[in-house]
Amino acid sequence: MGEQPACRRSRSRRRLVALVLLVATLALWRPAAAHVRAASLLVRFADPDAHSLVADAARHPVAERPFELPGTRARLYWPEDVARPPGVVVVHGVHYLGIDEPRLRRFARTIAASGVAVLTPEIRELTDYRIEPASIDTIGASAQALSARLGGVRVGVMGLSFAGGLSLVAAADPRWAPSFAFVVAVGAHDDLGRVLRFFTSDEAPRPDGTVLHLHAHPYGPVVLLYAHAEDFFSPADLPAARDTLRLWLHEDFDGARRRAAALSPAGAALVKHVFDRDTRALAPALDAEITRLQPAFAAVSPSAHLKDVRVPVFLLHGAGDTVVPSSETEWLAHDTPRGMLREALISRAIEHVEVEGGTSLRDEIALVDFMSGVLEAADDEGR
Repeated sequence: MGEQPACRRSRSRRRLVALVLLVATLALWRPAAAHVRAASLLVRFADPDAHSLVADAARHPVAERPFELPGTRARLYWPEDVARPPGVVVVHGVHYLGIDEPRLRRFARTIAASGVAVLTPEIRELTDYRIEPASIDTIGASAQALSARLGGVRVGVMGLSFAGGLSLVAAADPRWAPSFAFVVAVGAHDDLGRVLRFFTSDEAPRPDGTVLHLHAHPYGPVVLLYAHAEDFFSPADLPAARDTLRLWLHEDFDGARRRAAALSPAGAALVKHVFDRDTRALAPALDAEITRLQPAFAAVSPSAHLKDVRVPVFLLHGAGDTVVPSSETEWLAHDTPRGMLREALISRAIEHVEVEGGTSLRDEIALVDFMSGVLEAADDEGR
């Protein structure tokens, strides 16, 4: 049997206590207070019920309320005892729960408890597993709205997964750029087509010409099938096919199998590959679709827009990410204009957009240092 979650959390907290003492004593890069706040944030995100020297450092009470944003839902997390907090827009990834996804809500509350006003806008396209240009406008309008709420102070934007890439595109758009103070892209894509090809090949090219070989998560091909179901299923099968794939993405596997009973033999054969997680069988059809869609990818890929970014960029990626490979952050670092890249960290301490336990003290120090830089950037703008 593996270690119990409570034991892992306790061990993680003890390690981070030692970590904070270390950075507080030897802080060579930034003020120790920023590192303590960052470590406190990470401990509370890993365990919301934690109470310790680290977890309670610089902790603020948080008020959570709806926020009016045209065309979509949004939620504001406000540190109640901070008169003029800096602001950050946190943008969820591809998930049907949107701003109600529990990990996102926990993360937003945790950042707000560090003294930062947090706005979480719901990105309608991402809740329906689609990566489309309309999301860029919602992200930009959210930054503009939070900036206005804070009296015109520019705000940071943190995008998770594919929202990280879309946030970078929004920062390059002259309509929205004046509201951006910085961008944090976590587990983000640089080129959407390259990520989709990773889903079918398990290969991700790097800027230096080498190739990262990693078994892609089977979730990726299902997203592509669902988003463009009309290109894979007959018109008669389309309603049942969309329902089946949606239920599968929602992890209602029994419901997906029941709905698939309404499909024709050809449609049933296709979704059986999904149920069997047989990406190899799906690959030829998926590759043909990726080639067909290629011209549209530039609109939602930072690689085509980063040259116009004029704000600091922070890049964070899980080393073992099987949804968006970490090579994409290498490409983002490569494509970001000189002087705009503040930090790029590929870490074993996170997996896609979730903090991992059981990593080395060195990995945890690097993650705390990264987050302290983000908090400092927010504070600098607020001042």
